[in-house]
Amino acid sequence: MFKLFVKNSIINSVCLAILLVSSLLSAQSSNVSRDHPLLSRFPDSMIANVEFDEDINYRLVLSSLQRTRGLVSSERSERFRGDVTKIVYEVSEEFNGQDVYDFFREQLRERNYEELFNCAGRECGSSNYWANDIFRNRILYGPERNQYYLAMRTDPTIDSSPHIALYIITRGNRRLYAYIEIVEVGGTETRIDIASPNNFLETLREQGFIIVPDIEFQGDLALTAESNLSAIVSMLQADPSTQIYLVSHLGGEGDVDTLLERSQQRANVLRQLLIGRGVNANRIIARGLGPLAPGCSGGNCEDRVELVLQQSSAID
Repeated sequence: MFKLFVKNSIINSVCLAILLVSSLLSAQSSNVSRDHPLLSRFPDSMIANVEFDEDINYRLVLSSLQRTRGLVSSERSERFRGDVTKIVYEVSEEFNGQDVYDFFREQLRERNYEELFNCAGRECGSSNYWANDIFRNRILYGPERNQYYLAMRTDPTIDSSPHIALYIITRGNRRLYAYIEIVEVGGTETRIDIASPNNFLETLREQGFIIVPDIEFQGDLALTAESNLSAIVSMLQADPSTQIYLVSHLGGEGDVDTLLERSQQRANVLRQLLIGRGVNANRIIARGLGPLAPGCSGGNCEDRVELVLQQSSAID
């Protein structure tokens, strides 16, 4: 009995060490997706999501938004066809929206972009209109006073020059997001990798771990409506042999034991949700590390969720 206890203790210690090392290494890692070549990201931010729309009829808003006869509209806008790259960045809470707005605006000015329109706060109109009617992304909804919008283009003498729409919002839960749409009229040669299930799986195999975007808790026992488990489910469905540790990190106020317990609850909740989506329970081991792996930067990373590849999967 004593030998079995010692053996199990050693195994648990080794597993914890692996998770800690993987989490600390994530400070140096990149996200699944990369930045667009036309724009550099804000320091201490991470990519939460990337999408790409090919050859669409795009409307660039050039005034504040209002609702007229049940329809959201703007007094000025431009329309053109092109390929659109959409990137959501989550920014560390130590910064504010003005910091992020100034960073991107100055960067674009230095690259000789022409400013077409900008607004801040309530003068932009309802954040609900921007999030749900214009950008169709619920995670961008927040108090009107915390929003910024900027529209620019590279070369005013060329109709087909790239255009950029930037929207910044600090949500009610204090999470800060910068959303960028880069429109390349007539097509693009600068398309970046999309965070697809295959990319998730490839990165997980190469790095041994990955930070999961689009996961946000409401308390410790439920996810917010904006959270999205589809990427994890699709990745695990793409390769039924992959086995993972589902690792929840949690910082903030409270003693270590409490944070460890809460993060374990969160990991257990996520595991059950994935099982409910059809993932085999034997493929997922839930672990809560609380504040024990703080080595990360960008976004709200102290409360991040990571997938860590189980060694048996890595060997296979």
